[in-house]
Amino acid sequence: MGYVVIKCGGSIMDGLHPSFYENIVMMMEENHVKPVIVHGGGPEISKMLDQLKIETRFIDGMRVTTNEVLDVVEMVLSGTMNKTIVRNLMTCGGRSIGLSGVDGMLLEAGPIHQENQLGFVGRVHSVNTKIIERLLNEKLIPVISPVATDKHGGRWNVNADLAAAAIAKALQAPLCLVTNVPGILKNGKVLSNLSHLEVQQLLDDGTITGGMIPKVKAALDCLQEGIREVVILDGTEENALKRFIDKEKIGTSINLELTYAK
Repeated sequence: MGYVVIKCGGSIMDGLHPSFYENIVMMMEENHVKPVIVHGGGPEISKMLDQLKIETRFIDGMRVTTNEVLDVVEMVLSGTMNKTIVRNLMTCGGRSIGLSGVDGMLLEAGPIHQENQLGFVGRVHSVNTKIIERLLNEKLIPVISPVATDKHGGRWNVNADLAAAAIAKALQAPLCLVTNVPGILKNGKVLSNLSHLEVQQLLDDGTITGGMIPKVKAALDCLQEGIREVVILDGTEENALKRFIDKEKIGTSINLELTYAK
């Protein structure tokens, strides 16, 4: 039974097709796949920060995180968003458990840059895969919020795409990035298959911008560590995850062995 890491963006949470959670439960029960869910919660974090009148800004699609912002990030991600996903999986007949990267030191992190303009934004250094493996062996689907810790008890806000990539690398599992767009677009058209070099070119020429930047950087990071494929797909489509598991053509596949058909 192989692993698959599924990252669900906060921007898509309310718009997910009902089949999304059904597909996750089905892949574990019928397809003998071990799903690991990593989620974001950007819009809900922004909403709460607005309500509390706490300023926030972004650099290259990543939230600048002060200690005050981090309090809200942890509350929203590890609380409301995490438990919503757990409940939705249970409603579809699945058994699930929610946790953050802090629990059991699941995700150990440190500053993303030596001179960190992003504040308490971290990069995952190690993943405690034993926790994930034990949960899945008990037929429990892990739902992970990307708040990490370090050996000194510090907290780090990790971009969910990059946290999912770190977990995928640690498990040597394919990565599926679920968002609210059909994939990487150029001139309004979905680029179905892309190589590492082609993605880098799209970054360099400015085709890939905003929140898609962390996604493709996560994908490139995975490929460099031997993950064969990362797929970016639209979670509003019916049975999108099933199609991914069944190896049907969907979204944008970033693969070492694939070349975009010009």
